[in-house]
Amino acid sequence: MSGKATDRAEPVTDKRQLVEYLASGCKPNNTWRIGCEEERFAFIREDHRPLPHGGARSVQSILEGLQRFGWQPVMEGVALVALASTDGSAISLEPGGQIELSCQPLRTVHEICRAVTEYHHQVRSVAGPLGIGFLALGFQPLWQQEDIPWMPKARYGIMGAYMPRVGRLGLDMMLRTCTIQINLDYESEADMVRKYRAALALQPVATALLANSPFVNGRPSGFLSYRSHVWTETDNHRCGMIPFVFTPEMGFERYVDYALDVPLYYIYRNGTYIDTSGQSFRHFMAGRLASQWGEGATLTDWANHLTTVFPEVRLKRFLEMRGVDAGPLAHVCALSALWSGLLYSSSALDAALALTRHWTAEERERLRQDVPRFGLKTSFRGQTVREVALAMLDIAQGGLRSRQQRDENGRDESVYLEPLFAIAESGRTPADYLLDRYLGGWARSVAPLFDEVAE
Repeated sequence: MSGKATDRAEPVTDKRQLVEYLASGCKPNNTWRIGCEEERFAFIREDHRPLPHGGARSVQSILEGLQRFGWQPVMEGVALVALASTDGSAISLEPGGQIELSCQPLRTVHEICRAVTEYHHQVRSVAGPLGIGFLALGFQPLWQQEDIPWMPKARYGIMGAYMPRVGRLGLDMMLRTCTIQINLDYESEADMVRKYRAALALQPVATALLANSPFVNGRPSGFLSYRSHVWTETDNHRCGMIPFVFTPEMGFERYVDYALDVPLYYIYRNGTYIDTSGQSFRHFMAGRLASQWGEGATLTDWANHLTTVFPEVRLKRFLEMRGVDAGPLAHVCALSALWSGLLYSSSALDAALALTRHWTAEERERLRQDVPRFGLKTSFRGQTVREVALAMLDIAQGGLRSRQQRDENGRDESVYLEPLFAIAESGRTPADYLLDRYLGGWARSVAPLFDEVAE
């Protein structure tokens, strides 16, 4: 949900403009980049409570402190709500104060890992003296919805009012979840379709590997990735596995047709967010929004709307893989390597498509529903997801080695897959280990999470 709305006014008069907007993302492969977004929960170390927006120890105090590293403030009214960097990176606030880094797109996984490491160093240097810690899990393990302070961003108020109308767990998604997201480029429409199909089919396998949210309200939830389960009950008009991706008609226009009918949340005019929830972008183009009758849409409205569509893999002018729980730095680097290895090598992409070619829409949906609860132990096509994960990792490893991108020590990018291989070989997710500690040395309390697992 990051991103800043703007008021640019290129009128949209024909669907073809929306198709061309997505097509404009096509890039030659020598300019492909890797984008990374990661979220974490911030908390006060003494009592483990989430941070308010303002005050001596708050998300605002973190954003203010980070400005000494060259970050520039972004305001909404009088509230400091984000930071921007001259290199294109951004730090923003999710609805419940989750702090998100959106790293500028970079050429290699080595560069991504260095950039995120530097960001973590900056944040620790600001937060440490304030007694603030960070917890990288997929779901807030202790505090309930009513304990989470809302951030002062107008669009979150609109979304928060709409969510209960369309799903049981939408407010939990907004206030109590964190993720890691990887963004990758495509060369052509055909290349986009191939990458989208491989990524969407394999997204539940990645979710299983990095399942890292077993606790809700201080107790085991019965799920290994409760965050992933939350998305199954958020808003099925805009979430999920979108089966048409695997049909012959899939392309930029087919995705546009889908997004045109995903309900709007809001539009942005003259510095104000206007509630248009439940109406479609198709109506907006025709000047038929109830509150803005006669006013048409712009390309910037379209770009903003695309950020409010939430399938497991999302298409903008690049592809976003967005189905994994938040985790430590090693997971951020590993996920960047996984998707780059699978999608940025033609032979690896061929192998990933071959691995998933015969999966049916029903099987893909069953994976999405079962993986949050069972993780790598999920049964699938006569085996478990663990076996699929190992095959996926082998493909990614080959893809990364073929890229021949080496660091100063001569290591290629496949080195970052080592934590994922260790998880898959053991068959035990990060959540399994957290549950072991909860039942053992933590004496059925999640409080030690905030001391032993947090940064």
